[in-house]
This record gives sequence, C-alpha cells and structure tokens, in this order.
Amino acid sequence: MAPSLDHLAIAATSIEGRQLDRLLGVDLSPGGNHARMGTHNRLLRLGATSYLELIAIDPVATAPDHARWFELDEPAMSASLAAGPRLVHWVVRVDTTELPALPIDVGPWEHFRRGDLFWQLTVRPDGTLPADGVVPSLIFWPGSAHPAARLPDAGVTLEGLELEHPRAEDVQHQLDLLGLDVRCARAALPRIVAHLATPAGPRTLRSTESIR
Repeated sequence: MAPSLDHLAIAATSIEGRQLDRLLGVDLSPGGNHARMGTHNRLLRLGATSYLELIAIDPVATAPDHARWFELDEPAMSASLAAGPRLVHWVVRVDTTELPALPIDVGPWEHFRRGDLFWQLTVRPDGTLPADGVVPSLIFWPGSAHPAARLPDAGVTLEGLELEHPRAEDVQHQLDLLGLDVRCARAALPRIVAHLATPAGPRTLRSTESIR
C-alpha cells in the first residue's frame, strides 16, 4: 500500500469545546485516552482509512515525564490554542517501519496501544513537529484494526491538502522520498491548508488560523 494520509491533528486546550463541530456541521465521536502522553481525543471519519483528530491534554491524566506530542507542552502552542483549536499537523500511514534516510528528522518509532488498537508513530523526543508541522509524522498500523473503520460516516471528506514552507524544496524532497503525491509551495510562513467537504458545505482549515 502506498503511503497515504492517516489523519489530521487539530490541537485544542480542551476536547469539550464544540468550535470544530459547529464549523463542520457534525458531531465528532468520542475517541480515547493516550496514557503514555497524558492526552485524549475526539474523532471524525474522513474516509475508509483516514480521520480527523481533535486532541488536547487530558486534565485528569498523570502528566508524563517526557514531552507530549504535537508541542502541547510548549508555551507558544498553549498561547496559540487559547484563541481556539487549530490544525497543527498531519500524519501519514506507511506499510513498513523500514524507511529511507530522511533529511528532515521525524523522530524515532514509538509504540502505542489502546485496547485492541496498536500502532507505531514517529515522535521527536522533545515533542516538536517536523518542519513546523508541515512535514508529516509517520504511523504504522501492524494489525487490522483502525480507528476510521469504527467511526460513523458523517459525510465529511478531505478534498485537498496544501502545504507551504520557507524551505519548500527541503520539504518537497522529503515528501518525494516518502512517495507522497503532495506539493509544497514556497511561502514566508509555514502553513497547512485542508479543504473539506461537509454537510454544511465546503470548509477550510488553516494551520495559521484558530477555529472559533
């Protein structure tokens, strides 16, 4: 199977907020807890093998003794999310953990499990996002279970993904090495733009804008 989008990550100060639900005109489904990272999420199916994740620090979880993913421990991220949830990253599904040498570090493979769901994900030890989040993290699902298959079809699909970065050539080289048919344009600021079709009409999520 060729590498493909696994999920979009929308970070928030709390998963209880309904800004994203209102924007998309649907209700996100309950997700679960990530004990190792002290986070939890709600989910929305985008297709048979892809989904959207609203993720936040779980206020009742024990704080990990290491950095959380998606820069959730970073003061700058906390300040940004105070204005509302925001698209911060995308994750690509691969069918092997044996990867070519990548010029932009995505971090080592880390093992995670929740119930019968188990996966490996590349996570930088300091929790930072590769190329400001524009370069995807990688996920490997060794079993047959996948979150998207368990989510109801709410009529939301990803219609397109745009990437921008000051180091567009470096980002594009990484995408090409991974076999991804996604283009990155040169721009002054890094940005991810996701175009969605929803029951409420076309919607666009931009990593440079809060969802209000």
